[in-house]
Amino acid sequence: MITEEVGERDKCLDIFRPEPATLLRCRQMTRLEKWFQFRLDSGRALGHMPGQFVEVALAGIGEAPISVCSSPTRGDTFELVVRKVGNLTSALHELEPGEKVGIRGPFGSHFPVETEAVKGRNILFICGGIGLVPVRSAIQYVLDNRGDYGRIMILFGAKTPADRLFVEEMAEWQGTEDVTLLETVDRRDAHWTGVEGVITTLIPCIRFDAQETVAIVCGPPIMYRFVILELLERKLLPENIYVSLERRMRCGVGKCGHCQVNGIYVCQDGPVFSFAQVKDVEEAL
Repeated sequence: MITEEVGERDKCLDIFRPEPATLLRCRQMTRLEKWFQFRLDSGRALGHMPGQFVEVALAGIGEAPISVCSSPTRGDTFELVVRKVGNLTSALHELEPGEKVGIRGPFGSHFPVETEAVKGRNILFICGGIGLVPVRSAIQYVLDNRGDYGRIMILFGAKTPADRLFVEEMAEWQGTEDVTLLETVDRRDAHWTGVEGVITTLIPCIRFDAQETVAIVCGPPIMYRFVILELLERKLLPENIYVSLERRMRCGVGKCGHCQVNGIYVCQDGPVFSFAQVKDVEEAL
């Protein structure tokens, strides 16, 4: 009996105990965003699914929830993109390959790309700014299992051309057969020759069968309202529109209450929800 109690206690402690991971590679992507590749020191794969997040810790500084931006189909490493906005993220930006962080997780719900509800359907990815980060894991997953899905459509919007993420990879996606990728920027510069305008500008440019299409949406809060209205106008069902509310999270394990929205704890019940789950939850979007 005592052994069972100790086992259960240790199992619970695992979600609070960071596991060491080593930084393998990193590179600056934009003025504020930096890409990192890590491997857990134990040698095991992280075991995440697209849309989940981890808590990243630096001793003496703190920790923060950060979405995993790589697919579990890509080996035993995992990738993060960190926006420099505070003490912890600034310290992360100073890390060099070979240095270590603590990792808790993965936590939360995920984009249901492996389910029968999504397989066989067209998938429409709509990403605004850093919203591409968690969605990239789902895009990679779908492309690595290409035969399981219909058409792939990717819409991406950034504030300016200098704020675009994964530029080289997006060029690869655009050159992939049966993948449609459209981009826009809010404000063009002297070199931008593409579309200028908010991301909803792109939705009328694509055709799809609403009954056979699933949408995965992630971006700044203001984006959700207008994108979802457009998708509903195009007859997508609320249960076929998936959103990520990851911006609200902090502790990752439902203890701090920072992410609570009425009866929902985003870090545990989310961060991925169907629109049907949250459309009547005040302040969710």
